[in-house]
Parts: sequence; structure tokens; C-alpha cells
Amino acid sequence: MTGLDRVIHEPARLVVVALLAGVKEADFLWLQRESALTKGNLSSHLARLEEAGYVEVQKMFKGKIPLTMLRLTRAGRDAFSDYKKTMNGMLRG
Repeated sequence: MTGLDRVIHEPARLVVVALLAGVKEADFLWLQRESALTKGNLSSHLARLEEAGYVEVQKMFKGKIPLTMLRLTRAGRDAFSDYKKTMNGMLRG
């Protein structure tokens, strides 16, 4: 268990990273709906993932409506790949 990335291993962040790994980018509302997290909970987990350099958050406007777009960074994709390899190794063991 010592080889696991604790940033990703937290269940809600694992869901967020797994969802973002499957798409090029996603908007906040889609991620909130798919993850079933509250707005505040999702925001705090995204802040932690952004702080770790795993998620890029881009805030913009679509017309007059605020839009937050999210994507995994290269570091985030690499960390998720390493996490899956570590978990697979532990489950085989």
C-alpha cells in the first residue's frame, strides 16, 4: 500500500480522475453529474488535484454564462496509469 498515490487513492478523487481519463476534457457540470458529488465537494477535490498538478482548470464564459473546463494534465494521466499498475500488482499478489 505504500506505493499508492494518496492524492488519487481517495475514493472521490479516484472517480474524478477515472472520469477525466476517459475524455479529452469535460465541463464542471458534466463531471458533477457523472461523479454524483456535490458542487462544494467536487470543487474541493478538484482543488487538491490541481494543486498536485494532475488537473488543469480553465474558467471562461460561454456568452454570459460561466463555464469551467477540466482536463487531466500529462502528469495526471501518468499518475493514474502508475496508480492502476500498482493496484493491479497488489490485487494479483
